[in-house]
Amino acid sequence: MSSYPVDRLIFAPDDVDLARSPLAGHLDAETYILGAFNPGLTRLPNGNLLAMVRIAEALREPIRDGRVHAIRWEAEGNPPAGHVAARGSGQYRLDAWPLDLADTADPRKFLLRGGGWRIMALTSLSWLLPVELSPDGLRIEEVHYDRAIAPTASFQCYGVEDARISRVGDQWLMTTCSVSPERHSTTLYTSSDGLDWRFADIVLDHQNKDMLIFEGLVGGQYWAQTRPLGDLYFAYPPGSEWRAGPSINLATSPDARHWKPWPAPGIRPHANTVATARIGGGTPPILTDRGWLSLWHGVEPKEIVGIYRTYWSILDRDDPSRTIATEHRPLLEASADLTRPIEHQLYVRDVVFTTGIADGDEGGSAPGHYIVASGEADLACRITHIPKQVFA
Repeated sequence: MSSYPVDRLIFAPDDVDLARSPLAGHLDAETYILGAFNPGLTRLPNGNLLAMVRIAEALREPIRDGRVHAIRWEAEGNPPAGHVAARGSGQYRLDAWPLDLADTADPRKFLLRGGGWRIMALTSLSWLLPVELSPDGLRIEEVHYDRAIAPTASFQCYGVEDARISRVGDQWLMTTCSVSPERHSTTLYTSSDGLDWRFADIVLDHQNKDMLIFEGLVGGQYWAQTRPLGDLYFAYPPGSEWRAGPSINLATSPDARHWKPWPAPGIRPHANTVATARIGGGTPPILTDRGWLSLWHGVEPKEIVGIYRTYWSILDRDDPSRTIATEHRPLLEASADLTRPIEHQLYVRDVVFTTGIADGDEGGSAPGHYIVASGEADLACRITHIPKQVFA
């Protein structure tokens, strides 16, 4: 059981109306919601919260006739690569791959054999659904299907994933991961009200799953956490406190569009715990009395997916490359109690992936806590009220 006063699932696959999906009526195949998870979170001007939920829509029968199928968006006509289409000016197609070329052990994706490097396709296509919540995050007020964000360009043909939302001044900034054979890029959307979003640009061109823009400027600059991916990492010297592998880097920008890597490293995995053998960003850093509060995930290797837990660090307010406090005990772990009512829909376990945070004091609810939004088991949205004293 959770030790927090409020910890519950707030949105799950059965809460999604498939008839209002961007894919509805476009495929000659039945789909279902594999997951409604990894919600970006922000406070709206009316005091409510907005959860930008990743909806992974999958084929009910991906394997048939000796082939495994994937969903792909394609622009109408023959536009140049990277062209951003008008809303609705594309179509969804099914691609079929010979089953003997595919490794389908992971329910989220399949690997294609025969190339000189790793090539994969997804078992679902993701789009983003704005779900408006009550100020405390515990009640669904409205689901904004008319404002859903779906692929509109060839660099998003396999979907738009894992929104992270930051408010900086009077502007809302949302980073997302856009997936395609062209690139695995970070894309930026902007809003003047936190509800109506407009595509801005590709802001990182390399594989980067977790770009989080700080909720405030540092020295007049935008700052962000990034997490570049790769297949090769150089070793730290024997006895180092750090473990080689994915780490949370930093970047700065004058305008939130053009980013330069920061020379000093950010948050690195510690060598003395296997629970953080792989790490990545979680929530956009927010400013507290101690410095920038950053929630991030650590992964302990286990079977195919691993065990995902949430951890926290405090970064120096003037130099975020300086970590001034870190807690090695997990802040959040996956909860079998929470997912028991939807046990029949589980396809992975041991995963909590925290993606959003809001100040509970601003919502008129019980003061003294943060409202933390997470994806639970790559299946549903979890809301946890965490007392601020935890980070004191």
